[in-house]
Amino acid sequence: MRVFTSFDQLSEAVGEDLGRTDWLEVTQERVDAFADATGDHQWIHVDVAKAKDGPFGGTIAHGYLTLSLGPMLTNRVVDVQGFSHGINYGLGRVRFPSPMPVGGRVRLRVALASIEDVPGGVQVTMEQTFEREGGDKPVCVAESLGRLYV
Repeated sequence: MRVFTSFDQLSEAVGEDLGRTDWLEVTQERVDAFADATGDHQWIHVDVAKAKDGPFGGTIAHGYLTLSLGPMLTNRVVDVQGFSHGINYGLGRVRFPSPMPVGGRVRLRVALASIEDVPGGVQVTMEQTFEREGGDKPVCVAESLGRLYV
């Protein structure tokens, strides 16, 4: 766990790989709950029987489900303290290079890409790479934008 308590510490870490999480199993229950929350019930995600004969040999997680794990998993790698508050400012580039099979395990690698001044604080760009256990390509690569205020 990397702990940052100042803008200076963050600035010094730009360009660094901040670490990886432990593996997290992507369960059918999690995929089904995400489908219910978003209304995206495409068979490739939720119909286990049909998906067995599909292009991936089973159900796969929604790309946006994988992406939505970012905040939870990032908090397992990075702890930012000493600021009045932080907000999710959005995303830069997002790609889903390969599918995330249900029942597989994913972990997040976080790198600090940049930090820039904004009124009252800083904007932090984290490179998030979601790696699938046994996979040769990531299942998601995203630039996460956050703002920290004093």
